[in-house]
Amino acid sequence: MIRDLSERIVAAQRPIRILDALKWDRSVESHFFKKGCKELPKVTGPEYYEKNPLRFDPDKKIDEFYEIERDIRRELGQFNSVGSIMQRMCREYCTVIEMLKVRGTPNFAHFSQQLFGGSQDAFYAGAPTLKDLAALISGTLASIQPLVDMDIDKKIYQGEQAVVLLGERLSNYFQDETEQIRVKVSDNIVADAAAGAEFIRLRSDAVFSERDIRVLEVHEGWVHLGTTLNGLSQPICTFLSKGPPSSTITQEGLAIIMEIFTFSSHPGRMQALTDRITAINMVENGANFIELFQFYMEKGNSKEESYARTMRVFRGSTVTGGPFTKDLVYNKGFILIYNYIRLAIQKGSLSKIPLLFLGKTTLEDIRVLSDLIEEGLVVMPKYIPPQFKDLAALSSWMCYSLFLNQLDLKRLAQEYKEIL
Repeated sequence: MIRDLSERIVAAQRPIRILDALKWDRSVESHFFKKGCKELPKVTGPEYYEKNPLRFDPDKKIDEFYEIERDIRRELGQFNSVGSIMQRMCREYCTVIEMLKVRGTPNFAHFSQQLFGGSQDAFYAGAPTLKDLAALISGTLASIQPLVDMDIDKKIYQGEQAVVLLGERLSNYFQDETEQIRVKVSDNIVADAAAGAEFIRLRSDAVFSERDIRVLEVHEGWVHLGTTLNGLSQPICTFLSKGPPSSTITQEGLAIIMEIFTFSSHPGRMQALTDRITAINMVENGANFIELFQFYMEKGNSKEESYARTMRVFRGSTVTGGPFTKDLVYNKGFILIYNYIRLAIQKGSLSKIPLLFLGKTTLEDIRVLSDLIEEGLVVMPKYIPPQFKDLAALSSWMCYSLFLNQLDLKRLAQEYKEIL
């Protein structure tokens, strides 16, 4: 019964592709540059509906999810644990569809914040926000970035070369899945890379460094592709192979943690992620497309990079409206998961940490999923990165982290000023 309901969710969500539905036509970019980057792009509702229509009838799709949610209650009960997860997924997908229905209007941003949050949301009462995080570390990142460039940071691999190198590394990691691991070039993505259900796509005109390929290996491969394969291996709760926006927070947070735990990340990468917070905050406070484009230009980006990064923030909305806030999930997820791991170790709940890789999970479901493993409804993940398999080493790191966070860095700076 659970598997049948789960499969209905998987089937219902299949045609919903948020990022595909928000693409801007390439003619928008060429027109923007033709006008000297001084005229706001013309992207409103009709541009989305006519040039990039949805692959489904949104109202019928909402009705379909309502029917699935109703049947979950009828067959499993209102408070069944796995049923509660599936009901929440149905409601979340309905919100996604409502957001896509209002593409090209200011209302789009309201749904985006509902799904992904905003730059000034609190982690708890009185806590610093993501906006505060960006302000705190951006200055430090900017000052150290020129000092740490190495040979592995040189962009020397074209898309096709990167495909071969990345494919070889992933085949070594996913040794039992060689036939399923696919890496290919693509012209239809905004980012340099994107992980799908069956393959990883690299943008055809992007150039990669050795470090970039390592980041892709652990970020897109070990986390995104790994959790997809773990979800697909679930015999009953097959919904774990597909995730709504709430699971994106966990997914991207895990991916950033893996970049850091494997020493794959670098200041330029972190700067790009924190700049996204600043950019979203600027648009939340009224900045338009040209103002944000100038922000990125002043950061030293090329006009092509500045356009692409600005477009990421405004896609789906209007060029004078609120932002698409999905790019907050990288830092938001990192903070939430890092603290979850620290607290799990502090409380002796180490066995729950690998469950983050069960599939497309959310933090709030980990306790329920742990119970479902005991009941035999969920199986343990097959692919877990080595840093999360070795819980002894991870625990040692986090135990020191618990203490170090109690020290006042400003006071330490005063004590260390004679030796720095």
